[in-house]
Amino acid sequence: MFSSLRHWSRSALARLPALLPSSCALCGASACDSLCDACKTCFFEIATPRCRCCAMTLPTPAGAHERCGQCLRQPPSFDATVAACDYAAPHDRMALGLKFGGQLALAPVMAAVMRDAMLRHDRLILPELLATVPLGVGRLADRGFNQALGIARPLSRMLGIPLHRQLLLRQRETRAQSLLHPDERQKNVRGAFTVAAPSIDLIRGRHVGIVDDIMTTGDTLNEVAATLKRFGAARVTNFVFARTPQH
Repeated sequence: MFSSLRHWSRSALARLPALLPSSCALCGASACDSLCDACKTCFFEIATPRCRCCAMTLPTPAGAHERCGQCLRQPPSFDATVAACDYAAPHDRMALGLKFGGQLALAPVMAAVMRDAMLRHDRLILPELLATVPLGVGRLADRGFNQALGIARPLSRMLGIPLHRQLLLRQRETRAQSLLHPDERQKNVRGAFTVAAPSIDLIRGRHVGIVDDIMTTGDTLNEVAATLKRFGAARVTNFVFARTPQH
């Protein structure tokens, strides 16, 4: 009897997302998911020309190896970036809802649109393993979760690529990049990361994918990629939900 009850409870819990009413995070319309089909089609399925390296929006369709002027002048440590959208209205509602609103149900939805963006990205080389940018202890305690990890878990399952949660370690606390002038951001994260000792052999000669929610100037992701390559990674690709447009 108790075994049957437990089985019924698990089955009922598994069906809860479909049974409970939901609304679209962007338009507020009733939907069975956190993103309705209309908003998904309108805001996430239109291809945007982007730099192959940093995912900055380009004025014309990108060729197979096209980079923006900044990446040509000063190539970053990472090799490629795939972004699902620009960090602008209305997409920013989802990023802000997850990061500061604790709306954890948005994470798998954001992972799904990131996966779709990857599928639309011609000649994309998939990584052999995934990792995330680690939060500082203080910020993790304040927020209670790492939003990048929340996205990376379902993305790992969707892609069939293993996620290594403890691959990267933060060596020191840094100030929030969003509060700093762009000229201060690179200095703020310099030397902030390292590779965990058990993961050094794991990344040597391999392609590592870094999952994050928002890419602003790219300084944090550049420092992460530089760290990984110092420890022997052959290639680093960023997978981000939103890319801040150039102003």
